Amino acid sequence: MSHPDELLRIEGIRKTFPGVVALDSVDFDLRRGEVHVLLGENGAGKSTLIKMLSGAYRPDSGRILAEGREVRIHGAQDSEALGIATIYQEFNLVPDLTVAENIFLGRQPRRFGLVDRKKMEADAAELLKRVGVDVSPRTRVRELGIARLQMVEIAKALSLDARVLIMDEPTAVLTSEEVEKLFAIVRRLREDGVGIVFITHHLEEIAALGDRVTVLRDGRSIDQVPASTPEDELVRLMVGRSIEQQYPRERTPARQGDGERPLLSVRGLTRNGVFQDVSFEVRAGEVVGLAGLVGAGRTEVARAVFGADPYDEGRVDVHGERLPRHDVNAAMGAGIGLVPEDRKGQGLVLDASVQENLGLVTLRAATRAGLVDLKGQRAAAVDVAEQLGVRMAGIDQHVRTLSGGNQQKVVIGKWLLAKSRVLILDEPTRGIDVGAKVEIYQLINELTASGHAVLMISSDLPEVLGMSDRVLVMAQGRLAGELSADEASQDAVMALAVSAPPTSEVPLKKNDDNAVEDPDGR
Repeated sequence: MSHPDELLRIEGIRKTFPGVVALDSVDFDLRRGEVHVLLGENGAGKSTLIKMLSGAYRPDSGRILAEGREVRIHGAQDSEALGIATIYQEFNLVPDLTVAENIFLGRQPRRFGLVDRKKMEADAAELLKRVGVDVSPRTRVRELGIARLQMVEIAKALSLDARVLIMDEPTAVLTSEEVEKLFAIVRRLREDGVGIVFITHHLEEIAALGDRVTVLRDGRSIDQVPASTPEDELVRLMVGRSIEQQYPRERTPARQGDGERPLLSVRGLTRNGVFQDVSFEVRAGEVVGLAGLVGAGRTEVARAVFGADPYDEGRVDVHGERLPRHDVNAAMGAGIGLVPEDRKGQGLVLDASVQENLGLVTLRAATRAGLVDLKGQRAAAVDVAEQLGVRMAGIDQHVRTLSGGNQQKVVIGKWLLAKSRVLILDEPTRGIDVGAKVEIYQLINELTASGHAVLMISSDLPEVLGMSDRVLVMAQGRLAGELSADEASQDAVMALAVSAPPTSEVPLKKNDDNAVEDPDGR
């Protein structure tokens, strides 16, 4: 029976792709003035469902009702006409256009046949005020940080008079302060009667913001429960089993490696204006966490260690041998592998196969007289994929079609194929569901048990605390302190993360996301 405030209802929706049932008899409904969380592992069918509502896909069977009336959504225009707006993880904005131009793209107000820029900018300013963001409508989008891009997307959705707002992982790249600001906006929209479909992998956000939760698993709607449902029960519904340990770190004594030398040693690393005097080491069998607020310089240090970015002073040693500066090939040759925070943009070739991606690093070594040992590369790729438990139709499957967790395994796998002993993992579980996270953590355990050294950067503080043997904390471009696993707590890490540096010599230019420069997103 439908609810009097029902905005949207999906009944028995089925969608198949060649060889894959993406959705099977899925039911879902959304009411006016509620936040309905859509929860499920990567590959559960969430993306397919929202693409159906946005007009990108059409159902094979079942029906969609808007305010009690059956509708057919054949494209984005149909979706917009029904008051449905979707904000994807990858923002749909044009960098070289202004904020106002992006908000009204394709729908610019006109006067005497010309774009009425004055009205467009005034209307944009009103929408920006409504979402609580202080930015000029004339600002070019490329000048904005992630948090403000998110707000522009929301303003754009409101310009469509959206009654249904779909938000796909909106907090994935936001700081805790930015998340609170976003939540305040979502609550205001809820009070205004907007129905919000909210997709998240952060279970703690559900009770804080949600009203109801629909859980998808393997393309089916498993259950609908209150947002107050305990996290362990939500996990059980998502993955079909209980997960006893969310952070199953199996600590082994750090090995001394080659004599007394650590596998990775960083001394006095400095890049003027970005980070200064950073020193640490990582031994075989050890996971060292690198924590800090967005903008602390964590990713910049990791990229400098890997040779991707230059530095002005200091040294990096692997197995006791000094590496040349700004030389990725030398770093890879010495056994360093970097799993970047942007796996899709920097870690993978999305339109290439699993085999081709796994063999990216070893391609040169497998080439003799201009010919690649394809048979050997394929056999090695199959072995690594099986070792990591990559879920795929076959080694020739395009990596774009894998779930986030399996994509991450492929990124890690290419470094295992290259026999890298030092792995730098930058946000290794961002955008990955709970079940896949545990698989990545188990993989980290296997790596350290076999003598690898892991430097793990993460903005997820419970993850850092749960998986690290030691925690290094950065603040404003400097190492603020080091904590053992026993000493490390959320309070202890945050106290160091917000501490003032010994000097003010490091005016930071950018942050770990290369997007925002302070907690307010400016």
